[in-house]
Amino acid sequence: MEVDSNIKTYPDIGERAFGSKGRLVISIFMYTELYLVATGFLILEGDNLENLFPNVELEMAGFHIGARQKFVIIVALIILPTIWLDNLSVLSYVSASGVIASAIILCSIFWAGAFDGIGFHEKGKLLNWDGIPTAVSLYAFCYCAHPVFPTLYTSMKNKHQFSNVLLVCFVACTISYASMAVIGYSMFGSAVESHVTLNLPTTKLSSRLAIYTALVNPISKYALMITPIVNVTRNWFPWYCDKKPFNIFISTALLMSTVIVALAFPFFGFLMSLVGAFLSVTASILLPCLCYLKISGTYRTLGFEVAVIGGILVLGVVVVIFGTHTALLRILGHSDH
Repeated sequence: MEVDSNIKTYPDIGERAFGSKGRLVISIFMYTELYLVATGFLILEGDNLENLFPNVELEMAGFHIGARQKFVIIVALIILPTIWLDNLSVLSYVSASGVIASAIILCSIFWAGAFDGIGFHEKGKLLNWDGIPTAVSLYAFCYCAHPVFPTLYTSMKNKHQFSNVLLVCFVACTISYASMAVIGYSMFGSAVESHVTLNLPTTKLSSRLAIYTALVNPISKYALMITPIVNVTRNWFPWYCDKKPFNIFISTALLMSTVIVALAFPFFGFLMSLVGAFLSVTASILLPCLCYLKISGTYRTLGFEVAVIGGILVLGVVVVIFGTHTALLRILGHSDH
C-alpha cells in the first residue's frame, strides 16, 4: 500500500498479488467470515436471553418455539431497522463503545467472583489435549482483524503510527482475553460455558450487568458486519442497486438467512471455532503471507525471512486442517443430540 496508492482494501491486495482470482478468493473468505460472525451474534443473544428468561416459550400454529429460538427472532426484529440505514456513521460510534463494554463485562464478572459468593476456587483438568484444536481455533478467531487493516491504514491521518496502533490494540486485547480466561476458569473450572455469562447467577446485580452489556454489543455491531456483504450483493444487480426498496429487500433477506443458520446451528463456541480454524486462519495468516511473498518477490531467494514465513504457513495449514475437522465433528455431534 505504501508503494501503490490505488490499493485501498484487502481484496485489492489479493488482486495485486494474484490477479482477479486472488481478489475472488480473498473476497469469498472475507465475506463468509463476516456472515458467520453476524450469525454468531444472533446465537450469542439467544443464549444470553434464554439464560435470563428460561421459561419464555411459545406455541404458534401447532409449532413449539423454545425460549432461545424465540429470542433469536426477537433480536433479529430489533436489528432489522439498523440494517436499512444508508448512513452507518452513528452505528460506528456505538460500535466503538465495544471497548468500554468489554471493560464493563470483565469488571462485572470479576466482581461476581470476588464479592458475590462465587469465588475463585474451581480446578479442572490442567491440560486437555482434545481441546487444543478448538482452543487454537478460538485464539485465531480472537486475533483475526487482518482483513480490515488496509481500511484502517488508509483512514489514518498519520500512517506512520500504524505499527504503534497495532501494538497497542494487540496488547490490550491480549490482556483482556487472558484476564477473562483466567477469571472464568478460576470461577467455574472445566464447567465454564462457551461464553462465561451463561455460568453467572442471574440473581446477582453484577451478573445481570455483565449479561446486559454483552447483549448490547452484538445489536450495535451486526449492521456493520453485514453491510459489506449487502453492498457486494447489490453490485450483482446494477440495474436495481440504487433503488431503496431493492436495498431493503437484500438487507432483510440476508438477516433472515442468518436467523435460519443461527436456529439450525445453535453452538456459539463451536461455530466461532470453525470460523477461526477455517476462515480466520486463512484470511489472517495464510493469504497475507502468500500475498507478501508474491508481491515482494522474496520467495525467489531462500533466506531467513522466507524460512520464517514458510514456518508460519505450515503452522497455519495444520491449524486449518485439525481445527476445522474438530469443529465440524463437534457441531455434527451436538446436532445429533
